[in-house]
Amino acid sequence: MGMPVRIDDLLYEDAKAHAKSECRTIAGQIEFWAKVGKAALDNPDLPVDFVRDLLIARAEDHDKATPFVPEGSRADKLG
Repeated sequence: MGMPVRIDDLLYEDAKAHAKSECRTIAGQIEFWAKVGKAALDNPDLPVDFVRDLLIARAEDHDKATPFVPEGSRADKLG
């Protein structure tokens, strides 16, 4: 669930421009930046570009992933 947050107007406009070019919502862009920043702070030995690329790759893999369905699930019982 989202929570309204006040941010600087310049940050909003910057996020708006990047969001459009990266096919994200403005909120999604700010959330992405926050995740990159947190991951970079948690891993100061890694270059920020590496952290960013890793988060992008994980998101792409998540979109392509096939959901795990355990044996004995409802789908197995229907067939």
